[in-house]
Amino acid sequence: MFNETSKLSNNVQIPMLGLGTWLLNDEQAAQAVRDAVSIGYRHIDTAQAYMNEVGVGEGIRSCGVAREELFITTKVAAEAKNYDAVTKSIDKSLEKTGLDYIDLLIIHSPQPWEEFREEKRYFEENKEVWRAMEEAYKTGKIKAIGLSNFLQDDVENIFASCEIKPMVNQILAHVSNTPFELIDFCQKNDILVEAYSPIAHGAILDNADVKVIVDKYEVSVAQLCLRYDIQLGLVVIPKTANPDHMRINAELDFVINNADMETLKNLEQIQNYGEHSFFPVFGGKLK
Repeated sequence: MFNETSKLSNNVQIPMLGLGTWLLNDEQAAQAVRDAVSIGYRHIDTAQAYMNEVGVGEGIRSCGVAREELFITTKVAAEAKNYDAVTKSIDKSLEKTGLDYIDLLIIHSPQPWEEFREEKRYFEENKEVWRAMEEAYKTGKIKAIGLSNFLQDDVENIFASCEIKPMVNQILAHVSNTPFELIDFCQKNDILVEAYSPIAHGAILDNADVKVIVDKYEVSVAQLCLRYDIQLGLVVIPKTANPDHMRINAELDFVINNADMETLKNLEQIQNYGEHSFFPVFGGKLK
């Protein structure tokens, strides 16, 4: 079981491998948490938008491992863009999960999903969101605060007025679609980068160049993709409800050599995720 951790800028330890719970309902999420914890996972990632915080909380309470041994992330809904709405939503997340504190809280998106990557940037609104998160952090409700899907200028906007710097930026980052400039910017500013959808929503599974490297290391495509992100210094959050997949995803005790890392870094970028292009949370197509 891969159990390496990384240290956030406030010295909180975060497991480098987490379990994503997107598209799981409460019942599925509760079982997934129990299965993952029994395998050895200690990092669980949910969100207000996933509508399964109740199930994740149930899984945490019934998994047989002490709360303080687990690292739980949730995300402020992308549509919550003022101080009061965010403050209330944080209390709601604590109520739904039944937890006394959340280890990491992140803003799910700089814009509401219906306006994702469109012209209006919500700079001033995100400063208000961040202020509410700083307050929750100071009171101990939250142990770490961060961002998700934030571009460099979105992050710089937070820097301009924040009292506490973001500790994390969770972004789409995988073989054939790795935003190196954004990753470099975050890491230089002591922001840990987390990779969601590290297996490219499955769109990478049939890539011939990847298959050659997979065969060489005698691992699965999923394992190669996860190891690639980890070697870039990223936390990975593969989503699955299948215990067999959880086990395979956690077997990462191999190292990709430099030449193969360069090959993977320079693969042609995926232009079309096919059946995986539709992100219900985003309220539209992946952009």
